[in-house]
Order: sequence, then structure tokens, then C-alpha cells
Amino acid sequence: MSDSSENSAFSFVEMEHQILNLWEETDAFEQSLEKTKGKKPFIFYDGPPFATGLPHHGHLVASTIKDIVPRYWTMKGRYVMRRFGWDCHGLPIEHEIDKQLGMSAQDAVAKLGVAGYNDECRAIVQRYVKEWRHTVTRIGRWIDFDDDYKTMDTWYMESVWWVFKKLWEKGLIYQGVKVVPLSTALGTPLANFEATSNYQDVQDPAVTVLLKLKEENAHLAIWTTTPWTLPSNLAVCVGRNIDYQLVQDGDRRIYLAKERVAHYLGDNPEVIKEVKGSELVGRAYEPIFPYFADQVKLGAFVVVSDDYVTTDSGTGLVHQAPAFGEDDNRVLKAHGIEALVCPVSLTGEFTDEVPDFAGQHVKEADKDIIAALKSAGNLYKQEVIQHSYPYCYRSNTPLIYRAIPSWYVRVTSIKDKLLEANAQINWVPDHIKDGRFGNWLDGAIDWAVSRNRVWGTPLPIWINDVTGTALCVGSVEELERLSGVQVTDLHREHVDAVTFSVEGEEGTYQRVEEVLDCWFESGSMPYAQLHYPFENADVFAAGFPAEFIAEGLDQTRGWFYTLTVLG
Repeated sequence: MSDSSENSAFSFVEMEHQILNLWEETDAFEQSLEKTKGKKPFIFYDGPPFATGLPHHGHLVASTIKDIVPRYWTMKGRYVMRRFGWDCHGLPIEHEIDKQLGMSAQDAVAKLGVAGYNDECRAIVQRYVKEWRHTVTRIGRWIDFDDDYKTMDTWYMESVWWVFKKLWEKGLIYQGVKVVPLSTALGTPLANFEATSNYQDVQDPAVTVLLKLKEENAHLAIWTTTPWTLPSNLAVCVGRNIDYQLVQDGDRRIYLAKERVAHYLGDNPEVIKEVKGSELVGRAYEPIFPYFADQVKLGAFVVVSDDYVTTDSGTGLVHQAPAFGEDDNRVLKAHGIEALVCPVSLTGEFTDEVPDFAGQHVKEADKDIIAALKSAGNLYKQEVIQHSYPYCYRSNTPLIYRAIPSWYVRVTSIKDKLLEANAQINWVPDHIKDGRFGNWLDGAIDWAVSRNRVWGTPLPIWINDVTGTALCVGSVEELERLSGVQVTDLHREHVDAVTFSVEGEEGTYQRVEEVLDCWFESGSMPYAQLHYPFENADVFAAGFPAEFIAEGLDQTRGWFYTLTVLG
């Protein structure tokens, strides 16, 4: 009875508190670091969380692994530095502020200014730090919260500038206009790996629209699930070797892919003739909407061809809006058509270039566009389809694809190096190496690293307003040498106004407005957490690259990827 009574009184919770108190009283963690300080380092990288939310079970599960392995190597006599880090910039913070202020970032900046908006962001960055420290300590993890790093610290940001300049010097940075995923809720483009992280099954309108050929009493039938792109239509794409049939439907003659005719007209259509797609190439048609009819002088409103066209769905004739489709953009350029119209703002509203729908969000305008097509007699068929569609992983709103000038890292030119680096990584489980991560590297595209935002590390590029020459600045000291201005904070409110001239050149250098993708900052962590190369060169050299990282599977296309690219 006494044994049973004693056992029932035992409390694991109380025991845990006693152990935590003992560790605190004896400075156990600090002593373990002090006793191994001169030993060979074992380098562990800890992925920095955003301090805008509380730790969840995913953080806690990973934390147990992040604690066990460093303890093991400490007991083996290695020095294991364990700094806690915080992601402080980027869309997660700005999105929280936009919700808190009840307005878009653009409206908030117009009201508060860049400095005022950034002050709002700065104020919420560490509101949960106390809770993080309590929870992580409570699960028994040894981690250094006192000597932490924050991506918003000037010294951290300076190392990020250095990383960017190293890529610049290697010719791996360029500016280009590409069709990229755009979060209209946040008003900024996303990287490809961000855009693929939140697909949702949704219902969208699917419309088949008729385009009148100019030199034949016939129509081309095009199909799209994005009616909002139709005002920007500039061409129709066919497959050169696909069979197309001209069919009679009432008083109209319509071109459809042979394999798609039954979907529209059943099993016994009235076929007038059959042609190859190559016979349709070059044929001109009347614009669906009048807004950009003048683009005909740049070669628009004709039939083009490309191998990406299929007959799996739709009509086998693909509507081309080069500002809103990567293939559309590529195909028109390949055919020498220079026309490009983009009547949609970064927040997804139609501009005054499309007066009938100006001010409407594109997704909301679908129904009015369909009504206009119906009124004009161009709507052939209207359906609703269910398909998987990308959503913004921060605002949970549907993404659109839009041509945007952005700064890119030329990842495609170093793909061989990425594959070589991957071959040296010991993945657990090992199938990740050639599976999820290897496949991702095989399909890697250039990385859009600029963001049209406010709270972040400013892109360290200054452009001459007369000659267009671009200079990349890699440190605070370099900026002072060029401008005579010494800055102690690298945020936009402190560097946007810094200009300079270069002897022998006319014109003034002014900084581009964008900031860096926060993933670029976290990928720079191996260097920036040590303020390398400005400090700690010996520590860095002794321990790069890391010997151990433990994160969730989703980070194969996030942090692991950016670490590998920048490494």
C-alpha cells in the first residue's frame, strides 16, 4: 500500500520543473558551452521562425531533434554554438500590420510614410518572444536566447548586402520582365517555391469564346478558365501537327480540334473540312474587345503555333495573353510579336485602359466580362470546372500570374553546381536527395528575389538616372565611401534618400525601390548570423557548411533550397 501511495504521489511535471530549476541555478547550458569553447566546432543551423505567432506542435517536434543532436555532440567534446534566430522582415509581418491597420500597405504608406509604416512593423516583430522563450525552455531545450540574431539588425542586413553583391559580381543577378505569381492581396510577386505551397480545389468559370476570322466566314473557338484575361488577348495558339475541323453549328462555322468536336457537337457533327494546325498559322482575326486593337501594328491578333498545345481539354486553340501567362509570353516572343498589354495593377484591379471594368478586381470582373461576351454574341459555351488553383500562402487569396519587372538570381546557370552540392548532402530519409529535393533542383528556374514592399532589407542597387548604369553596394562602409553618408540603419527610410555621383559620369545614382525577399535573408543566415565577412571570419571558416540541420519536409522547397542556392 505504501509503495502504491508513493507512486501515485510522484509527478513527472514536478520532476521536470525541478530539473529546469537545477539547470538554471547551475548555469548548466552555459557551462557546457564554456567547457567546450576551445574544442572543434560542430555547426548546427537553426531555421529562424517568425516572431508574429506562437510556437505550434511542428516547432516543438523539431525542437526535440534540434536539442538531442547538439547535446550528443557536446558530450562527444565538440563545441556546439546554438543561437536562436528570428525572421523579422517580409510578407508575414506586413500582412499582420495590414490587417491591424485595416488597410493595404499602399494606403498605409501613403498615410504613415515609409518610416511610419516600418515603425508599425518593428513594433510587432517581437511581441511573442517571451512566450517562445518560455515554451522552448519548458520542453527542456538548451538554446541561446540571449545572444540571438534578428534579420532586422543592421549588422545582419549588412551581411545580406554582401551576399547579394557576391552574386552580382559573379554575374548571377539580372533584371527582367517575366510572368510570375502575384499575390494581389499583398501587392507583390512571390517566388516559385512560395506559389506552389498552397494549392486549393476551387470552382472557376470556363468559357468558350468565338473569334471572327478576317478573311473567311468562320470563327476560331478558344477556351479559358480565366475570363478576366480575355480583354488582353493578343493571339491564338494551335499545334502545327494537330488536326482541326471546320464544323457547322447553326449559322456559324467554327474551327475546333478534331478530338474536341464531340465535346461541343456530339457524335454526328457537320464537318465542312479538316486542316492541320500549320494551315491556320498566320490567319488574322478580329479582337474580342476593342481596348487594344492598335496592337495589330505590332503583329497581334493572329494565329501562332507551339508544341505546348494539347487536346486534353478545351478546344485545342489556346487564348494568348502574354502579360498573364508564361507560355503565352514565350510563344509570342518566339513569333516576333512585340505586343504586350497589362491593364491590371499589382493589387489585381483593372486599370483605366479597360474602362468597362476599371477598378474591379480581376476575379470579381469575371461575371461582367462573361456578360459582355454574351451580349456581343461571342460566348459559345459557359461551364464551371473544379480544379486545383494556387493560393497565396500568407493571405490565403487566389494568386494570379502577371508580367512584372523583378530582379532575379540566375539559378538556371548554376544548376550543375546545385546538383553537385546536393550529392554531398546526407539526407534523412535518403530518398529526399534524388526525390523531392533532387526533382525540385532539376526543375529549378531563376529566382525572383525582389519584392515591391516596404519592411525588408533594401535591394542594394543604385541606378544612374541619366546613363542607366547600375551599381551594387555591398557594405555600410562602401555606401559611405560613395555618398559621404554614414548610415546606422539599413531600412528604407534611412537609405532611400541616399544618392551619389561618380566622378567622370553625368547623372545621379538613386536606389531602386524594392526590398529583398525574406527567403533571401534566411538563406543568408550562415553568413549573416556571424556578421561575416566583417567579423568572425575564423569561426565561419572553421564551420561552413553546417554539419546538422533539422526542419520540416516543406523546407526542402523553402529554406533548404535557398541555403543551397546561396551556398
